[in-house]
Amino acid sequence: MTCVVWSWKSELSKSRYSEKARARDLGIPFEGTTGSLNAITDVVGVEVGHTTIISGDGPLRIGVGPVRTGVTAVLPRGKESDDPTFAGWFSLNGCGEMTGTAWVEESGFLEGPVMITNTHSVGTVRDAVVAWQLKHLQKGVNRTEPFFLPVVAETYDGYLNDMNGFHVKENHVFEALNGAMSGPVAEGNVGGGTGMICHEFKGGIGTASRVLAEKFGTYTVGVLAQCNHGRRNQLRVAGVPVGLEIRENMIYSEDRGSIIIVLATNAPLLPHQLKRVARRASLGLGRTGTYSGTASGDLFIAFSTANPGAAKPRTQLTMFPNERMNPIFEACVQATEEAIINGLVAAETMTGIDGHTVMAIPHDRLRQVMKKYNRLIN
Repeated sequence: MTCVVWSWKSELSKSRYSEKARARDLGIPFEGTTGSLNAITDVVGVEVGHTTIISGDGPLRIGVGPVRTGVTAVLPRGKESDDPTFAGWFSLNGCGEMTGTAWVEESGFLEGPVMITNTHSVGTVRDAVVAWQLKHLQKGVNRTEPFFLPVVAETYDGYLNDMNGFHVKENHVFEALNGAMSGPVAEGNVGGGTGMICHEFKGGIGTASRVLAEKFGTYTVGVLAQCNHGRRNQLRVAGVPVGLEIRENMIYSEDRGSIIIVLATNAPLLPHQLKRVARRASLGLGRTGTYSGTASGDLFIAFSTANPGAAKPRTQLTMFPNERMNPIFEACVQATEEAIINGLVAAETMTGIDGHTVMAIPHDRLRQVMKKYNRLIN
């Protein structure tokens, strides 16, 4: 196999992934009203970029391949802004890494992109983000010398990818950041999700959104997830025990895996409220059946694009009352559930190191199971 490296910036890549079926296209019922894209980019200003790295076949040769990996970038206010956003994070289970969160917790701000990659590429991606910020962004607010504490998260892709070969390089990070854009978001075997596995099917990147009713302010909540978690028997889709019905091509003998969830909203939430939102991603994850096992890195971060300039001195802020948080919580749970299933539906069968093959969830079988339980809507 020849080396394929592409970023979401290319029109070919964009058209390829925008034509993919999503969970709703298969007739899977979900609650709530989506944004126009049903993606995290329904939150105005948010941009997403992927760099996907695929090369080689056959036996594992560390440093050579096969390579099935990449990096994903989520930029809260896009490439051209260095304006921090209020943020909060939550660890459901901590067998994983999300750098920079000590400062998010302390300061209440996210001061750059959220990056997602594989476990052993976190250091490379972190250093590359610092270099990119130094090169492309102005100095941070009220800093005489710029310093950066990037948020970089990971999940393990070592079943399919030569993870110890360190194939994610600085230029791949730059491609994801510089190629980030608004609009439809590629899902499945892309970016950081390229080599990931979800409920023993091929996993990867998934996204979804919800728009609140007019009486609640028509705010948007968007979710992007890198799905690499769960055993087959746990999988539930819209309440249906799909994992108990589709038993072919199972690959694990014990619970394993992780998930990274990024939540965005334009509701004017403060850091402590965003931490509350991040916690609710656990409930959306739980709807898909997983119980967050001891070896799972289930790490979530939420940010708000409201209150621009909040990091400046003497800034007036708009606050959201706690008694109106329930619709936000509900939107978070609904969008998280759908983002995970979208990631499963979009993913394609992949063969990686040593001939390891992970099958995509079969769309026809999924529809059959949903129909069996009277949960198919078309």
